[in-house]
Amino acid sequence: MVVKLQRPILVGGLGLSFSLWILQNMHHSMVQVGEFGLLSLVAVGGGLWLFKPNRGKNAADLFDGMPVNRARVEEAIALTEVVINQLASEAENHPALKTLREQVNQLFFELDRQEIKLAVTGGKSVGKTTLIQVLRQNFASVEFNETAPLFVEASEKSDILAEVNQSDFVLFLTNGDLTDSEFQSLQQLKAANQPAMLVFNKQDQYLPDERASVLLSLKQRMQTNVVATAVSPLPIKVRKHQEDGSVQEWMEQPVPDIQQLTQQLNDIVAQQKQQLVWATTMRKAKLLKADAKKLLNQVRRDRATPIIEQYQWIAAAAAFANPVPALDILATAAINAQMVIDLGGIYQQKFSLEQAQTVAGAMGSLMLKLGLVELSTKAVSTVLKSNAVTFVAGGVVQGVSAAYLTRVAGLSLVEYFEQQEIALNSEGGLNLDKLRQTLQNVFVQNQQISFLQGFVKQGVKRLLPEAQAEAIDG
Repeated sequence: MVVKLQRPILVGGLGLSFSLWILQNMHHSMVQVGEFGLLSLVAVGGGLWLFKPNRGKNAADLFDGMPVNRARVEEAIALTEVVINQLASEAENHPALKTLREQVNQLFFELDRQEIKLAVTGGKSVGKTTLIQVLRQNFASVEFNETAPLFVEASEKSDILAEVNQSDFVLFLTNGDLTDSEFQSLQQLKAANQPAMLVFNKQDQYLPDERASVLLSLKQRMQTNVVATAVSPLPIKVRKHQEDGSVQEWMEQPVPDIQQLTQQLNDIVAQQKQQLVWATTMRKAKLLKADAKKLLNQVRRDRATPIIEQYQWIAAAAAFANPVPALDILATAAINAQMVIDLGGIYQQKFSLEQAQTVAGAMGSLMLKLGLVELSTKAVSTVLKSNAVTFVAGGVVQGVSAAYLTRVAGLSLVEYFEQQEIALNSEGGLNLDKLRQTLQNVFVQNQQISFLQGFVKQGVKRLLPEAQAEAIDG
């Protein structure tokens, strides 16, 4: 196999001096959060649960962090437009562009919407329909929307929660203490920064002591005010003693017990209407931005994949020609430097020659520290042995391993770039902690035996004469 190394970084990078640079970098350890410290942070964060305690009727009570204002929402919409415009510049005929632009234009109209959209959700038979019927009599300026019951198939549940997140406020109904499914759904609403209120309905179906126990449990678990209601109370028997000594009995339907709920909703609509609308518009802008970014990343990945494949086989040829372990790593790192520049160009991340070498060296060092070099060589050797081939030269193992490591490095860079905010001509720089985790994840994802078998066969065909390659395939 003949490979022309026309890039200056590739030719110069194959010198022994680069290996010394990698070894020097191996002595620099990255600062990590200790296991105990990390677990402590998780414990503290988890203790906050889903909602902040009800300290009054301030707007901040419904939102995480800084209350949303118009300027912040307009900034979020502008950032969404940046991603959409970038998609247009890189794929001007993309079929989704028209819809994306229509959606981002609609966000500006959303900012001035006057009607509150309120979703009522929960499991089956919790009283959603009845509650809406009762509330509509008291809230003319609120648009009520009943969702399908939660806790169905995972795909359907995802659609329901997406529908809920289009609303300004959510009433989450339960008929008792929270189940695991209900708790997980509330966590998802929390993660989306969706203002919500937990409603303990059908409280009249519990004995007084049981009712108090359930209500206390909900409040302690949620660390917030929980509203108890009886939207459709059970009929009660009324008995009346007549003057003649007879007794008259009949069933009487009590009026709905929703005073506490309606009072709180009145306060929310009166005091926080504008912020609720802005917060919803903010969520929609972020979701639209995520959709546009996903499409843009797919366009870029389609361009990046052939580049990664090109460099992985260049790395294979270089390692096959020089089957010395230290030089194999050296060649892979040198090739990765040019790949960093090429992939960075696709993702609008500009890297100078020196920066690219730094990134490539850091990735080589991380691979050594994580044991990926040794693991990849063992995996490739295992696949070759499984084909009952004992005559394979060490250069083949090293060559295929180098190709595999280059592929992992390239895919890791792509994954890393996709996780970042969309950048326009930014200077290259990497977070090594995030890159380490990305490398580990990508390596694991590419360890499936079916993929390795196909990859090894492809590598052997490129490195060995046709007769030997066919023998290995057999």
